[in-house]
Amino acid sequence: MILEHADIRIDPARAADFEAAILHGVQTVISQAKGFRGFKVNRSIESPGRYLLMIYWDTLEDHTVGFRGSDAFTQWRAIVGPFFVQPPVVEHLELVGKS
Repeated sequence: MILEHADIRIDPARAADFEAAILHGVQTVISQAKGFRGFKVNRSIESPGRYLLMIYWDTLEDHTVGFRGSDAFTQWRAIVGPFFVQPPVVEHLELVGKS
């Protein structure tokens, strides 16, 4: 399993609308993608307007090729993109260990 980690920055004054939009976008668009396994969204306490979106995928390609190359990605960006004050920083991680 792969973890997509997206560091998202928005205008803190739009937080309530963004939170509704990101949940709607994940639940109605991303969750339908091949290889999607779940997600978490966290809001920063120290940095208003900073969010971490973590999405679990079966494979890296499910995200980078399957989802990003689909019309669903365009739909997703139409929902959340207007809130971004800068492009999100996205990385993919592999599990090394857990307890």
